[in-house]
Amino acid sequence: MTAERDFLPLRLCVLTVSDSRTLADDASGDYLASALAEAGHVLHERALHRDDRYLLRATVSRWIADDAVDGVLVTGGTGFTGRDSTPEALRPLLDKTMDGFGELFRALSFDEIGTSTLQSRAFAGLANGTFVFALPGSTSACRTAWEKIIRAQLDARTRPCNLATLRPRLREPSE
Repeated sequence: MTAERDFLPLRLCVLTVSDSRTLADDASGDYLASALAEAGHVLHERALHRDDRYLLRATVSRWIADDAVDGVLVTGGTGFTGRDSTPEALRPLLDKTMDGFGELFRALSFDEIGTSTLQSRAFAGLANGTFVFALPGSTSACRTAWEKIIRAQLDARTRPCNLATLRPRLREPSE
């Protein structure tokens, strides 16, 4: 018989990337903040910034440098318009990419929005031992990512494996 794992609450940050929203009308950020809390995690910090790659990079760099932060959820700026720069801002910070996240997200999104999912540049990875998930700005996309992928992977009880139980080993030196 396998021993039951305990839930391990993680400390997560939420960053909304938008040139048109404020914290007062940020439905996607509100959804992520409430969903992570409902799952038993802790909202460590929340911010909203305009789509400026250097501002985004500075905020996420500060969070991934903080040993108290386990993960960062970013919503917005993953499309194809001239202002969409979340991937360009954050990918240079990643030590490892989680290619399967973007692939799985787009596969799941296909059932909801059809071929429009090819416009999503959602991605995830690991930066300084901190999980980074970059999601589209729509609340529906955030819900799909959280409910169908992220929530289970940040829950130590998910079998056969999950990201949460890797936390203690993420900063091991490579040989």
